[in-house]
Formats: sequence, structure tokens, C-alpha cells
Amino acid sequence: MRKSLFLLSIIAAISVVAAEAPAVQAAFQTPEQVAIPDNFASSFESTTGQTVIPGEKFQFQTEVSRLMNIVINSLYKTPEIFLRELISNGSDALDKIRFQSLTDSSAMESNPNLNVTIAVNKKARVITITDTGIGMTKEDLQKNLGTIAKSGTSEFIETMSGDKADMDLIGKFGVGFYSVFLVADKVRVTSKNNNDDQYIWESTAVDDFTIAKDPSGNTLGRGTQIAIHLKEDQDQYLQDARIKELVGKYSEFINFPIYLRSEKTKTVEQEVTSDKEDDSEEAVVEEAKEKPETVTVSYLDDELMNSNKPIWVRDPKTITHEEYDQFYTVLTREANAKPMAYSHFKAEGDTEFKAIMYIPEKAPKNLFQRTETGEKNVKLYVKRVFITDESTDFLPKWLAFLRVLVDAEDAPLNVSRETVQNNKSIKSISKHLVKKVFDLLKTMSQDEEKYAGFIKEFGTSLKLGSLEDKSNSKKISRLLRYHTSESDKYTSLESYVSRMKKGQKDIFYATGSSVDEIKQSPFVESLLARNFEVLLMDDPIDEIVISELRGFEGKAFKNVAKASLDLGEEEEGAETQKELETRFAPLLDWIHATLINDIEKVQVSKRLTTSPAALVANDFGWTANMERIMEGQAKQNQNDAMHSFMKNQKKILEINPGHPLIIGMLERAAKDPKAYDTDTHFQEMAKVLYDITLVRSGYSLKESVKAFAGRVENMLRVNLGVDTGAEATFEAPQAEPRDQAEIDAEIEQREDLLDADEVKPGTMTTEELNRMLKEYTDSTNPPTDANANANADEKVEEVNVEEIVAQAEEELDSDETKEPVRDEL
Repeated sequence: MRKSLFLLSIIAAISVVAAEAPAVQAAFQTPEQVAIPDNFASSFESTTGQTVIPGEKFQFQTEVSRLMNIVINSLYKTPEIFLRELISNGSDALDKIRFQSLTDSSAMESNPNLNVTIAVNKKARVITITDTGIGMTKEDLQKNLGTIAKSGTSEFIETMSGDKADMDLIGKFGVGFYSVFLVADKVRVTSKNNNDDQYIWESTAVDDFTIAKDPSGNTLGRGTQIAIHLKEDQDQYLQDARIKELVGKYSEFINFPIYLRSEKTKTVEQEVTSDKEDDSEEAVVEEAKEKPETVTVSYLDDELMNSNKPIWVRDPKTITHEEYDQFYTVLTREANAKPMAYSHFKAEGDTEFKAIMYIPEKAPKNLFQRTETGEKNVKLYVKRVFITDESTDFLPKWLAFLRVLVDAEDAPLNVSRETVQNNKSIKSISKHLVKKVFDLLKTMSQDEEKYAGFIKEFGTSLKLGSLEDKSNSKKISRLLRYHTSESDKYTSLESYVSRMKKGQKDIFYATGSSVDEIKQSPFVESLLARNFEVLLMDDPIDEIVISELRGFEGKAFKNVAKASLDLGEEEEGAETQKELETRFAPLLDWIHATLINDIEKVQVSKRLTTSPAALVANDFGWTANMERIMEGQAKQNQNDAMHSFMKNQKKILEINPGHPLIIGMLERAAKDPKAYDTDTHFQEMAKVLYDITLVRSGYSLKESVKAFAGRVENMLRVNLGVDTGAEATFEAPQAEPRDQAEIDAEIEQREDLLDADEVKPGTMTTEELNRMLKEYTDSTNPPTDANANANADEKVEEVNVEEIVAQAEEELDSDETKEPVRDEL
């Protein structure tokens, strides 16, 4: 067993090296047609269509119908997989003969070409797949294509029928070849090995298979040819476009050229031979004047279907940026797409694989739907054969924006090669990929302009990663970028900390819907006045991310819109906070009494400079930005008890002790501290101040806009000396009902419009109507010259006008019995 594994490893290594050999490259450039007999699909057919090749019959030792049921219903998700499996088998055969030729120079003499050719016979409904690989002897045919009938089959069936986890059965039961019976009701395999004659293997996958020496002799030279007789419902595989699609999907990076042979036609000039022996000058000139005759000839053309090269198997030093860009369009199937950055690497150790990782230039429109569903951003290949792009185990969801190709030498797949097994190998691949993502982003971040473009497109994905990927949240935090109050360019948290002021303990940040809105917020006034730098976060997810990160390099994050904002020591000579609270106590009492149902408390602010007041949340409450985010969630969440509790939490009203409006209100309150319940004008002012502060702080009005407008209007009336109870006067003219004469005139006008039609029921004879219809038909559908005479004698089908008119009158009579409907305007 160990020797076999060692030999396979040598074969794989030599295959990779040989993939870049000039001989193989030449094979892609110079297609050589292989022999495909025209009568191959039917040379051994009886009149009943049954297998009749004379040869030895071998009985399957198990119930093949049961096995086929498992193959169809359990192993493969779609029948199209058969083409991938057969091409992969052909590629393996080509690898073997190439490896053999390294020690035996005569191995390639029977056929120097290495390729796979697919031909479609639409009339016979047969697909033929031919490779020029090592081929099989009679013993190989019986062994390799009868493996499924070995004693291990029972174990295989039991494994596939149950829920056992060990599904790594690749190559043990020949299941890849038997996928052909997903689309075929009969398969014939012709094979020629250098050490034996050409033999035919045939089976209908019922209960036996037959092996016979090919009576046609050696038509292949070397290799294997598989003729697939399609089932009645599998005609889609007779279309060249469908074959090209499947080859492009699964096998476009196979080391060897894959050709599609199809019959084409072209027009050529026929050579003119003269029987005359007149060589005179006049005869030559006369012959030259004659126009040469042309004929249409048919020919077979081999079209290369896998011209794209697997650049990931090459040394990155030999690949240009243009080649990487070109390969990105191949990988994504987007003609004009370009990558923002890429990484090409090879992983060694417990799991060996090669990979190319791309960051798109633009984020796809459905990026966050892809993030949610883990959609197809990693394509898994095994030895350049596409396996799947549906596995979600290779990358965490927050990296859904990446486009990655992974080519593993030996991936842990199930027996059908379509499902990736969840084990330590996959975890190892995932770990390598994530590590390379961080390396790539770290390299990108050194170019500020380029990285700013990445943040603009995929910054939200990084923030999602800091929430979901706890093990990498610290690494991700170093990749985050934000606008700040000191620069319009993005800055990192690391750079912000390096610029913190003397005595600054916290990282100050403010959130909002836009950078301009945040700059005008009352919460940042005092910090900007004191020359503190503030992070301006305009992404809806920012506040959630920061609350999860908690801090960076020992510095805590501090939301400037919350109550516990510490700006350090007060400036020398300024009034202390306690003295301010004592001085403004009358006003604080008046405002609190007026707004007792709306606010938690009132206090003198140390964060305001130009705004009269601000509404701040307590340390565990929602800021205005967070409230807006939560209100934007699904309506069913708005009825949640926690949602209602957080939304209805009272806020703290902070007043600016240096604002003229607040000083004026203090003077009014200080005159009679007990008179707040009788001063209705002050109460209105306090409520208006509260409403304005709500809006300025980013919250929505708690009451209706009409109530807010009413309070402002009352204040204007008081200032102008207008009676607050006076109502606007307006005398509206009343609309009068229409009189009967106007109604009758409108009805008459409607009847005039109906009478505008020149043709009225009963005014045309049958002959007149038929003539009109014929003229209309002749004018819109003039007869062609070919059938003009043929149609001349045809009798025009007459229309029974009287019957039509009678039916119409009957319908009109029935309508007249109904009460007329009139529009009363």
C-alpha cells in the first residue's frame, strides 16, 4: 500500500513538471485527429438493438440495478457529472503513458499525440470519447471495469446505503466510470494497450458485460474509446453547445487538449478539366473566361475546448500582472472584470494545495446576500479537475467577497467527488486561506490610496468579520479604517492612538448617517474646541462593532453621545461642575418638572459650546444612531419586549451654561423658583427646547409634527402679542349641485361621441362587409408571387353579418333594461 502511494506521488509530481514541457504545449497548439470509425456506433448492432458482440460474458456478482439506484439517487446531484468523470479517466490514462515514456522511449511510438477527442453522432444518438492514453489490455478491461463486481461491492453498498461517515472511497469501486449509466442505456469501450490486441468491453448495466477481441483490428493505435448510447430523455448531450459548456465548467484546466469533433461544410471551386487537345491561344482565353463551378464539401473539424491554461501550477515569478488579470476573467466569467489585488501561493505540510486568491475591484450588488448564504466564492479543483464551488467550509462568511481557486493534490471527498468531507484537512486549507487573506490585506494597507478603495467597497465586510470571527477580531481591528475630525482621509485605530493628546484616556468616537452630519452634531462641539480628535463613524454597523471590540491597545472606546464622557481635568480658573450645578439649580428644577414624563434628569453640560442643549443616552441606552438602526429592523422586532424597553428609556437633557438662551431662562426661573407650575409660557419654551434638542441630537420627535408646530406657533403669537386662542377666519364658497339641464347636455355629448363612428349596426350589407374585409386582408397580407395564382380561385369565407348584428342588438337590448349609470360631478 505504501509503495502504491509513493508511486502515485511520483506520478503526480512528474505530471506537474511535464505539464509545462514544450511537447505538451505543442499538443495544445497542433490538434491531431484520432480515429473514430463512422460505423462505430452500429457495427455490432442487431435488428433488436441488443448487444451481440461475440465474446466472453462475465456475470456481475451483485445486484447492479440496486447499485445503479444508489449511483443515481445518492452519489451524484446531476447526470452531467458523467462527462467530467470520463474526461478525468482519460486524463489519468494520458498521464500514465507519459510517465511510462520517461523510462520506455518506444511507449509513444504507437501514437505520439496526447489528447482527448469528443464526437457526437446525433443520428445514432451516440457520444464517443477517445483518449490516446495508455489503454487497457483484456485483463485490464475485466479488472478495471469489473471492479464494481468484486467482493468489496457489498461493503460499498452497505456504506452508501447507511449513514457512515467514512466516504473516502475514490478509486476503490470504479464508480467514476459507472456514472456514465446516468445518461446511457448501453456503453461500449474499445481499448488498445501496447502490450495487447484491441478489445471491446460492452454492457447495458443489467446483469453482465461482454469482452471480445475487436474484429476491426487496431484502429486506435493506442488508447481508449467510449461509445455512449444515450437514453431517450438525454438528448441535451447531443448538442455541441452543451458539451462545450460542461467541458468549460469541469475540465477546462486539464493538462491535455480536449477537442470537440464536428462535421462542417465549406464551398470550394471545382477543378475544370478540358477534354479538348486544342492548345491554341484562343482556347486558353476561352477557358479562362468560363466561371469555375463550386461544390460544397464536408469535413471533420477538431475544435479545442480547453485553451485556458492553469496558471496556478506555474511559478508566480514567471506570471505577469496581465496574465493574472486575464485569468480573473476566466475564473469569474466576467469579461470586463478586473481584480483589485491577488495572491498566488502554495501550501505544504499536512495538506498540499495551490491557490490563487482575488479581491474584486468592485463589490457585487448581492454581496451581503452571498455573505448570508455562503455563496460560491471558492472553486475546488483536484489535479485541475473541477469538483465543487458549493462548499462553505473553506472561508468564513465575512470573506464572501473573495474569489478563490484551490487545487488540492488529494482532497478529502466522498465517493462521488462532489461533496467535501468536513475533517482536519479542510480545516487546514481554511486556516491557510484566512492567513493569506490577512497577509494580502496587510500588504495592500501600505498603499493608502489603494486600501482606501478597498475600505470603500469591503469595509463593512471587515466589520462583520470582527463580530463573527472572534478568534481573528484583534487582527481585523488593525485593518479597520475610519474618517476623523482632523482629516478627510481614512485612518487606522493604531494611527489614532499614536496621535492621542496628553492625558487622554479614551478613544472618542461619534456615529451618524454621514460624516457631515456627525461634524455638525452638538456632541462633538467641546471635543473639537479642545483639539481632541474624534473618529467619525457613518456605517450603520460601526456602533455595534465598537461595542464588541470594547478597546484597542489598552484604550477604551468612548461614545461622545453617552453620559459618561470624561474630558480630563478642567481648565484652570473655570467654574467647577459642582458650582455650575448649584448656580443653575432653579432652572434645572423648572425644566425637570416640565419634562418629567420625557427625560430622566437635567444637568449642566461640559460637552457643549454653541448649542443650547443636547439629549444624551445613559451608558446602557440607545444613542440616536442605534435607535435609528433598530427602528429600521423588521416590524416584528418592534413589538419585542426588549425593543420596547430600550426604545422607551428616558434620556438625559444637558444644558449649555454659556448659551444666552439658557442664561435667559435661568434669570426667569431664578425670580420665583416656585412659580414653574403657573408660568405656562415657560413651560411652552421648555417643551419647544426639548423638541429642538431631540432633532438636533438625532432623535425623532416623540409627538406628532403638528403638536411641535403648534407650540412654535403659540410662542410666536406670545412674542407678537397675538391672542393664543384666536382662530383663522376663512369663508369657503360652497359647491352647488348640477341642474338637470347640465346633466342632459353631458349625456347628449356622450351619445354624439358614440355616433361619431361612421359604421353603425345594420347600415352595411353582407356584400359590403365582405368586400371591406377582403380589401383589408389584401392590403395587410399581399399574396406572394408563388402562391398568388393558387389563391386566386379560393373562395373568400363569408361572414354572416346578420347573425353578428342580431347578437349585438340582443346584447344592447339586455343593457337597456339595466339602470343607466351617470357620473355626477
